[in-house]
Amino acid sequence: MKHQPNPSPIQPDMLMLAYRSGIFPMADARDDPDVFWVEPKARAILPLDGFHCSKSLARTLRRDTFTVTCDTAFDRVIAACAAPRKEEGETWISHRIARTYSLLHQRGLAHSIECWHHGQLVGGLYGVGFDRVFCGESMFSTMTDASKVALAWLVAALREARAELLDCQFITGHLASLGAVEIPQAEYLRRLAKAQRDDRGEILHSGPSGAALADGAGEGAASAVALAAPPLALPAAFAALLARAKSAGFSSSPGKLIAQSLTQTS
Repeated sequence: MKHQPNPSPIQPDMLMLAYRSGIFPMADARDDPDVFWVEPKARAILPLDGFHCSKSLARTLRRDTFTVTCDTAFDRVIAACAAPRKEEGETWISHRIARTYSLLHQRGLAHSIECWHHGQLVGGLYGVGFDRVFCGESMFSTMTDASKVALAWLVAALREARAELLDCQFITGHLASLGAVEIPQAEYLRRLAKAQRDDRGEILHSGPSGAALADGAGEGAASAVALAAPPLALPAAFAALLARAKSAGFSSSPGKLIAQSLTQTS
């Protein structure tokens, strides 16, 4: 049976219910129209107070080697993350998945951090943000430290936004060197639920169980549930960081503020 050439994007409401249940989609190849739902038994997170900012990274931040922006080239960041890599082989970011996250971005539920060097996009990351959660999806770098700088700015912006959980999905040596740790699935789900509560401790959302979504049984329910909660305010937090840098006299080198905030607590 031939693959459908341009399958429809995943229904955004269903995708958000999946994230709120601790599940995310992957594909086997760039042109694969199918996705499978993943719920790792061990989950990687990066504690927002545990980012490891090395002396060399702090130096790069202070020098403003890269111009860092938020949500200015979302589709280009996904395309760069999906590009073939010798060390990883075939990408899991299919065209269908990329189109889906582009729709989320238009709704204000997916964001990117970009690193530029002399006007060229040389690094960045993207992910899904909701309530007090940011689920990092992928990052790329074509210059040394570009993805690290993007992650440093993300952590600083998430702190500014009063986020509670930075999900990294799977642990890697690169992420571990920056402070990521691996926790059991049950602990991740506990933290995920806590980060979806309001200031009074009331749960903001409920939805189909993880098993139901993985089996496809949650699709009908997804379309029937209103997802009215505000997204994570990452762009506003990013802008607030730039404003703070300006007020501190760092308008020409905002990376100094980021380095200062990260080295004081890491």
